[in-house]
Amino acid sequence: MLDNFIYISDLIGMITCAISGVLVATRLRMDPFGISVLAGVTAVGGGTLRDMMMGATPVFWIEDNTYIYVILITALLSVLWLHRIQRFPAYLLPIFDAFGLAIFTIIGAQKALMFGFSGPVAIVMGCITGVVGGMIRDILSGQIPFVLQKEIYATASILGGALYVLCDYIELGPIFSMVVAMLGTLSLRLCAIYYHLSLPVFSNDREA
Repeated sequence: MLDNFIYISDLIGMITCAISGVLVATRLRMDPFGISVLAGVTAVGGGTLRDMMMGATPVFWIEDNTYIYVILITALLSVLWLHRIQRFPAYLLPIFDAFGLAIFTIIGAQKALMFGFSGPVAIVMGCITGVVGGMIRDILSGQIPFVLQKEIYATASILGGALYVLCDYIELGPIFSMVVAMLGTLSLRLCAIYYHLSLPVFSNDREA
């Protein structure tokens, strides 16, 4: 049951992140190849780096091609949907991104603990899984990534990873721990979006 829950959660995360990649690509009027690339790197970029760093090779989507099919089908259906509505609301991108962040963060932390890594490493692996795909997407599209701005983005991921590690440590049960941590990450990120919460920005500029 746990394996099925993790697998389904991972696929849902893939779908939400792939959609966010498609939203950016279509906004920039990319061709089908560009759309597929942005959808793909957003969906698997973080997990690929995580697996390579942990030595979990070959990485997950090479072993299980279902991920590739899900990304391509999601990209196709998203393009058809966007073509039908002509223009997508601006708020959709950060919302889809928030769901992907929440799911991938916990999947990454859970996999790190499963491989025997410590709690702090699991939190870092969760953050990498959650934010790197979006970073690659934004860099390829010529934008400053969310995580490098004042957005509460990586902070939400770190919170979720820490919640999962804590819940796992006190043995609340794997599925319950994942749900609590996902909700924690998602709640903080959505609150930051809705209430325009942000981290302080520092500068060393000095006027003459």
